[in-house]
Amino acid sequence: MNWKQAISDYTNFLKIERGLSKNSIDSYQRDVNKLFLFVDNLENSSSPIHITADTIQQFIYETSKSINARSQARLISGLRSFFDFLVFEDYREDNPTDLVESPNIIKKLPDTLEKEDIDKLIAAIDLSHPQGERNKTIIETIYSCGLRVSELINLQLSDLFFDDGYIRILGKGNKYRFVPIHITTIHRLSFYINEIRSQITPKKEDEDTVFLNRRGKRLTRQMIFIILKELAQKINLQKSIGPHTLRHSFATYLLKEGADLRVIQQLLGHESITTTEIYVHLDTSFLKKVVEEHHPRSDKKIKNEEEE
Repeated sequence: MNWKQAISDYTNFLKIERGLSKNSIDSYQRDVNKLFLFVDNLENSSSPIHITADTIQQFIYETSKSINARSQARLISGLRSFFDFLVFEDYREDNPTDLVESPNIIKKLPDTLEKEDIDKLIAAIDLSHPQGERNKTIIETIYSCGLRVSELINLQLSDLFFDDGYIRILGKGNKYRFVPIHITTIHRLSFYINEIRSQITPKKEDEDTVFLNRRGKRLTRQMIFIILKELAQKINLQKSIGPHTLRHSFATYLLKEGADLRVIQQLLGHESITTTEIYVHLDTSFLKKVVEEHHPRSDKKIKNEEEE
């Protein structure tokens, strides 16, 4: 098996067996292609079947000179997945990345925005232009539903169930979930669709896409980042924000208001509760409040029990 065939088979595996999104598949492909380019001139490198652990170590060492620890860890994870596939398909007996250690990464939680910050961002939008109404609706939708940027740009008109108060989201792994949508956001989306989007002629492939640019094509991920960046600069917000910031703020606000972590997990579309625990930022004041209200030795709890 040569590299071209191995990568092709691996890509099909990621798409069909694991059901990954195009962005995830592209990311895994880049990892493998980097290794292929590195070993292209090495002896016995015509097939990934012959790659040794020493070669992997050498590749990681050379690559680590130009990337940070987080990127290095992601690269190692991508290669491990590729060789796991080759072992699974009986092309190899071992995974040469098994003895490669990933660097320790300090998990940095993204910034969050207070409700007042969100209101300022929205207030800074120029509504005299059609794109302004669209951008306002975008921010409202991400923040009120906790969407990933990929979920937002791929949102379809056929995914909107306003009468039932839900929208259907195609998340990671091509898995659908239903997310409740607030009446305010329903009104905002309805206005955009009926008054703004209706004036645009969609491209054939984007006829069902909710958010379109002036030429009738779906928005790109980069465009959403640009919209938020420009608004943040406009209000002199001293934080680096993106769509993920709004998603994180949504989850944090729900948690502070008493929402169960399992519910937040379902709303965000996390497969593991561990991901939600890491994702959701708990400040010390909130933790202190929870302990004061629910600890068995809490004066407030004892008082409530006496009154009952």
